[in-house]
Amino acid sequence: MDRDTHEVRESAGLLGDEVNQVRSGSVVGLARLVSITLQSGTPASLDEVVEAVASWQREGGPVQVHPGDFGWNWSFGTEALAREVRVWRREGQILAAGMVDGKDGLIRMAIAPSVDADEVFAAQLLADLLDPGRGVLPANRGTVEARFGAEFRGLLHQSGWVADEPWTPFRRDLTAPVEDCGLRIGVLDAGHVEDRILQDRVAVGRASFPNSTFTLERWRAMAATSAYRRARCLVAYDEDGTAVAATTVWSAGRGRPGLIEPLGVHRDHRGRGHGRAITLAAAAVLQRLGSSSATVCTPSSNVGGVAAYMSAGFEKLPEVTDFRRPA
Repeated sequence: MDRDTHEVRESAGLLGDEVNQVRSGSVVGLARLVSITLQSGTPASLDEVVEAVASWQREGGPVQVHPGDFGWNWSFGTEALAREVRVWRREGQILAAGMVDGKDGLIRMAIAPSVDADEVFAAQLLADLLDPGRGVLPANRGTVEARFGAEFRGLLHQSGWVADEPWTPFRRDLTAPVEDCGLRIGVLDAGHVEDRILQDRVAVGRASFPNSTFTLERWRAMAATSAYRRARCLVAYDEDGTAVAATTVWSAGRGRPGLIEPLGVHRDHRGRGHGRAITLAAAAVLQRLGSSSATVCTPSSNVGGVAAYMSAGFEKLPEVTDFRRPA
């Protein structure tokens, strides 16, 4: 496991010129000395990371990276996910976690509410992103998905990082009953697997996304993980018994927001209301799992997805963007 400890003092000269330029107007010379560690993931640490990220899901906050995002990537294998994961700790406690896509120079981050306004922690996060030797982002480029952490987001903006592709988050409150979706729904959990539903889940997933690599083996790998213990896969069938749409829903625990990711309609069965139907079914299953709300985020350019979520009673939240480091 990669481990490196920084003794971080919030004073000029310790975190690099780019960070110092931003921090020049803030508190300088504090006596507070904090140990912050950046670690690469290991197979043994993934359960702890997922539980930490689950505990950070809060109502009323931004829709940030969810344990379901880790769970979906876990379908590529435990070793593969561990190589992607980066974790920041202070005094042993996980306070931020991310998944790195080295090919695209992207890190998707979740940040604990307890460090939302923590200047020292935000400055160290940025310093680690700026230094390619830290193994987070490549030199002179990179994109950060960080939808929580007001201090960190402000620091990225002040440092000249610019807005990237816009995304639209949606939320549906689950305190009231969810209306019937009108289609028959097959459900897969880790302990209840029907071969036909599983085969249809994979087939519809592949027919919904042009570049999908989803397979039976990937589903089985995902279903064996701790993240999937609170998840379900759903397949919607039309009146002829044809599988027309599918999704996976992820609970973060009772009383916390749940996630719909991914959701797709078979390319041969679009334009018939199946997107709305599978979205309603997803919300209903998350409600049964104890989620306080159902959340989803889609590219703002996905006109069909935006329409489906709104028609299923989801509230459209303010548009968000990733941060891209200028060349």
